[in-house]
Amino acid sequence: MTPSSIRTLDDVRALLKTLPGPDQKALAKAEEREPQLTKPPGSLGRLEELSHWLVAWQGRHPPQIINACAHVFAGNHGVTDKGVSAYPSAVTEQMVGNFQAGGAAINQLCKTFNITLKVDAMELDNPTADFTEGPAMSELETVKAINHGMAQVHGEMDVLCLGEMGIGNTTSAAAICHALYGGDATDWTGPGTGVEGEAMSAKTRVVAQAVKAHKGNDGLDVLMCLGGRELAAIVGAIIAARLKAVPVMLDGYVCSAAASVLEATLRGALDHCQVGHASSEPGHQRLLEHLNKSPLIDFEMRLGEASGAALAIGLLQAAVACHNGMATFAEAGVSDKE
Repeated sequence: MTPSSIRTLDDVRALLKTLPGPDQKALAKAEEREPQLTKPPGSLGRLEELSHWLVAWQGRHPPQIINACAHVFAGNHGVTDKGVSAYPSAVTEQMVGNFQAGGAAINQLCKTFNITLKVDAMELDNPTADFTEGPAMSELETVKAINHGMAQVHGEMDVLCLGEMGIGNTTSAAAICHALYGGDATDWTGPGTGVEGEAMSAKTRVVAQAVKAHKGNDGLDVLMCLGGRELAAIVGAIIAARLKAVPVMLDGYVCSAAASVLEATLRGALDHCQVGHASSEPGHQRLLEHLNKSPLIDFEMRLGEASGAALAIGLLQAAVACHNGMATFAEAGVSDKE
């Protein structure tokens, strides 16, 4: 099934059931090599796990990080009219311009780790509907955004970092998580761009009101009712990456919330994904527990724009270098354990 053949959310659900699993033959080669390397077993900890994860989802051994890519999707949200952000929605387009001019944090991180960056503005002059008054998107709009995200992934990528930009999208993320995992709106609602005091209370009330108004049957319904175009595009990119054997590095709270609608729809849909960092948004750690994901770093970041995902690429590069480049005991003439 190709993006052009996906016309309904039921088509997406059917596609999810065809997702391939990890490449067990390639993984076996990594597991055979690991104990031969000149180090005590397990001494590189999660670096060893990361190299094996890359092998399994790239479908090849040895793993490689030659063509790392980052894709930032940007969208505007009608719910910003409720005063849920410290910044106006015009900032979304202004920040897209900053990305394109090379002036944002993500630009510097991509240069540092040799990551190709693409920024994708999605109908910024056409915000989603205010989801306190009705669904954020129609099914057609949701599917269109998912298809767009799918079309951005190509099989030459070694790893794909996903991120977003969109004033109001932490409200959307909080509403999605509240709808999927319950609890109180206060469990999921954070400061985002820096709201506090009464503005924070109002944001929390908006999240609670929205979730009460929308009862989705699964994660994709929740995405349609409470999400945004950039979140739906992330969903599409995650699906396409799985189909094209491209491992995915997720960013922070908003990106993880977008991804969570897939796991809520089909368990295991995020097995090819790592989470780059733990956002300081209070709901992110709670969400990661539900997703059973351990972030690679925790630097108290909450910028978005794929910044945490890009930073984590350095760890993948280290994992690949150690797995591929270390000598075996036999090659180094070092005695193995008895």
